[in-house]
Amino acid sequence: MATATPTITNGVNVTQLVDTIGLIKKDPSLARFRFRSRTRWDGGGRCATEITGFYGAGAEISRARAHALAGDEPPVLLGSDTAPNAVEAVLHALAACISVGYVYNAAARGITIESLRFDAEGELDLHAFLGLSDTTRPGFERITFTATVKADAPRAQLEELCEYVQRTSPVLDIIRNPVPVSIRLVAE
Repeated sequence: MATATPTITNGVNVTQLVDTIGLIKKDPSLARFRFRSRTRWDGGGRCATEITGFYGAGAEISRARAHALAGDEPPVLLGSDTAPNAVEAVLHALAACISVGYVYNAAARGITIESLRFDAEGELDLHAFLGLSDTTRPGFERITFTATVKADAPRAQLEELCEYVQRTSPVLDIIRNPVPVSIRLVAE
């Protein structure tokens, strides 16, 4: 029996994407994922995060190699500027998530993307972080995001895709909606 050649658009295996959606429709539990990370402080404003595995598609999945992320602060915020700071990493996470959403959904719709760029900017006030205000929000007050795309689709189709990606982006949802977070302290 011959195996069909997969359809690849924008570097995405559309055949596998459609098959995955079909499997999840048959067994909704396959859509449940649990991602984990371990972060170690490295002195000053520096930290290192390691990501080795996750639970998804009904099984524990180990990565072939650990992924590493670094964090630091710029000198004006008392760091050594060896890596982006945490709020810059949030902008990266948002852009990365929306990028995947654009590319995968464009591929599923038969839209070929020639180029895609995101420019993000977040504004925050350090008064709360520095303990100088109980009324100032410590996080971003606003994020502005510009998507620049060149694709073989009319603007109306790209606008609809942009709206769809915003409705389905996990990271955008995390930013827009409160997520319960519990922190358990273990003193050694």
